[in-house]
Amino acid sequence: MKMTAAQKIHTQPDMAQITLENVTVEFTSRALTVKAVDSISLDIRQGEFVALVGPSGCGKSTALNMIAGLLKPSAGSVTYAGAPVAGPNTRVGYMTQKDTLLPWRTVEDNIAIAFELRARKAEAANARERVREMIELVGLAGFERHYPAELSGGMRKRAALARMLIYEPETLLLDEPFGALDAQLRLVMQQELLRLVERRKMTVVLVTHDLEEAVALADRVVVFTSRPGRIRMMRDIDFARPRVPEKLRFTPEFGAICEELWRELREEVAKSVAHHA
Repeated sequence: MKMTAAQKIHTQPDMAQITLENVTVEFTSRALTVKAVDSISLDIRQGEFVALVGPSGCGKSTALNMIAGLLKPSAGSVTYAGAPVAGPNTRVGYMTQKDTLLPWRTVEDNIAIAFELRARKAEAANARERVREMIELVGLAGFERHYPAELSGGMRKRAALARMLIYEPETLLLDEPFGALDAQLRLVMQQELLRLVERRKMTVVLVTHDLEEAVALADRVVVFTSRPGRIRMMRDIDFARPRVPEKLRFTPEFGAICEELWRELREEVAKSVAHHA
């Protein structure tokens, strides 16, 4: 189903996990004010997988930062499970393009840092068992004592994913998490992400520049305009789950949806390029 920015899109209130209501964000530097996003309204249901796509600098990562409680909107409101997001949102896990693993710590020690930061004795008692379970969950058994420099790019991503999941977040915020990987490895990690998300019934908000990745993974794709970011359109993706991205990409329906989204996005990309020229 196609929806335009002129329409105010809301899910049923009792189903909304995340709500951005008429949100605007402005940044001021050296007496220059830049509007990053402008009057965005978006509801994300519990258990929904939503992908945000749009030109560089259109406010997609800004939206994630607001949901995570790392940034306050200049106007409007952000709520999570019905409550205002007024500080760091401990119910979400955040993963960026860089894995940020600590190079002097092994895989298991990188994952275990979550318990050290919490410093709860009750959790520390079973920390190693939890770490072991998480390592097996992401397919890194046998690499517990390896350092990041000894891992492939895909293994590093798996370790970073495990470190985020061990917090047991309800929602995953993913900012170009696989952007630095080659095409084949990206497919493997996409399938791994789907497996973990479907197993744990998590809500996911994914920022990506890859339209095919968005369509392969998401229940809904939100297209942003060039800066200041507004919502140009939303597109429901009705492919059945569980999904296999590498097979889905060869279907006519998949190609048609990607083409439809690109028609909307192409104009915004052109505007962004002209703006920065």
